[in-house]
Amino acid sequence: MRWIRAAGRGLLVAAVVLTGYVSAPAQPGDATADPAGGDGRGPMTLATAGDLTGYLGPLLEGWNRGHPGEKVTLVELPDSADETRAQMTTGLRSGDGRFDILNIDVAWTSEFAAAGWIAPLESRRFPLNSFLPPVVDTATYDGKLYAVPYVTNAGMLYYRKDILDREGERPPVTWTELERQARTIAPRHGLGGYAGQFLPYEGLTVNATEAVYSAGGTILGDDGRVTVDSAAARSGVDFLARGVRDGWIPREALTYKEEESRQAFQDGRLLFLRNWPYAYAGASGKDSPVAGKFGAVPLPGPDGAGTSVLGGSNLAVSTRARHPESASDLIAYLTSAPVQRKVLTEGALPPVRAALYQDPALIREFPYLPALRASVLAAAPRPKSARYEQVSLAVQAVVHDAMAQHQDPAAAVRRLAGELSAVARRG
Repeated sequence: MRWIRAAGRGLLVAAVVLTGYVSAPAQPGDATADPAGGDGRGPMTLATAGDLTGYLGPLLEGWNRGHPGEKVTLVELPDSADETRAQMTTGLRSGDGRFDILNIDVAWTSEFAAAGWIAPLESRRFPLNSFLPPVVDTATYDGKLYAVPYVTNAGMLYYRKDILDREGERPPVTWTELERQARTIAPRHGLGGYAGQFLPYEGLTVNATEAVYSAGGTILGDDGRVTVDSAAARSGVDFLARGVRDGWIPREALTYKEEESRQAFQDGRLLFLRNWPYAYAGASGKDSPVAGKFGAVPLPGPDGAGTSVLGGSNLAVSTRARHPESASDLIAYLTSAPVQRKVLTEGALPPVRAALYQDPALIREFPYLPALRASVLAAAPRPKSARYEQVSLAVQAVVHDAMAQHQDPAAAVRRLAGELSAVARRG
């Protein structure tokens, strides 16, 4: 299948959250001339994480053929999201105008906007009403549009359909069902029960935030106020910590990032896995021991469907962009219906256009689309903060301590509230 081949070229794409593309390195000064006479139009650079799929080059070649005076050159940064962010922020802090358009993780929008690195955009220029509604929220800060959603993502629960069918069970829709099946069914088949991304890095921030959100809690309020010290947050952290304590989350999972967890499920070592949609392709490959034996559903919560954290990337225009009109037009092109279809079919990446998720032909090619659509529609952004990096570091460190049984969940949540309050005071 075409989508398996496409995703196979870039299984790590969701692991780094940012999407990566083919590029030729840009040299400083490549796009300094403005042949249109200072009307905001001319050549551009687009900065993104390192190439992992190779599909965007042909898309931009199409743009360049139709816009010879507004050609775009890609600046390819490292594969790692943390390294990409570091290189972007270093250049932006120094006032370097090399990057005109930035392909940024959805969690960075607030930070970049608050720092004055990206410019507000005119919403009328973009087809926001055609997008899945939750993704638009990731592109706003302080009531203004600062970016345009380009690729989305939401966590899903992968499960061994063959084993649940053999046991006469359906995939879980609540935490109680997940815990029972992971604790009782998995051992009978020599499997670990449940895993996600539990190493202390951004992936654990995502998993922990999903648990808190699913329990009805929050980490920060819309105004940036610390709201994590709640019964709901304690319930979410306790769910994860209890899993390790009681054994239905293998201790090995405390070392998992996206790829390690995907491999464990794909090798047939887990009954359940929380991961991004990209994992579907690898697990469906011809050499996968679980090909044809698994399914994917929305994440469970305490009383029903849970809440995923939105992943993906947004396109933003630097405040130092040399040709902002051309930059806005390029973003409109990359979020147009034909190009968004290619984002899915050629890049195997979840698009932001809502209609694509209900296209029968695409559903036949990408069977996970209905579950992904449900997950995205029920999803929420990570906490919005001008100091997001520090917020994330605090969440991952505290929750990892709770899962490793170094601190009980209630004490961990109180500690997290204190650390986040200290971050807010520094702001």
